[in-house]
Amino acid sequence: MKKIIHTDKAPAAIGPYSQGVLCSGNFLYVSGQLPIAPETGEFTGEDIISQTHQSLKNIQAILEQAGMGLENVVSTTIYLSDIAHFQQMNEVYATYFKENCPARAAFQVAALPKNALVEIQAVACQ
Repeated sequence: MKKIIHTDKAPAAIGPYSQGVLCSGNFLYVSGQLPIAPETGEFTGEDIISQTHQSLKNIQAILEQAGMGLENVVSTTIYLSDIAHFQQMNEVYATYFKENCPARAAFQVAALPKNALVEIQAVACQ
């Protein structure tokens, strides 16, 4: 069974996708989260540190709406506009995932929506 997860505490989808999809009550697939503040619909900053924080806060909000937390995340994919941002992104990421870290892939892409510096996708399970 599939259940769509939506929260006003994360930015609304800017295309034909859901913030998250819960499958059979066990797996939550969180769409790639841009660093958009749900209150303003704008980026929280122009640097990789503030944008990484916001993307992860958006993921947290979607997880909470599904009754989960960061400890439930089993995998993340991080898209960077510039791989030179990896170290700073990684330092922020480490403040959210401290123990039993999820599997992860991170790589540079040609461009991200709205010219974001980072987008983070996650998979969680209960």
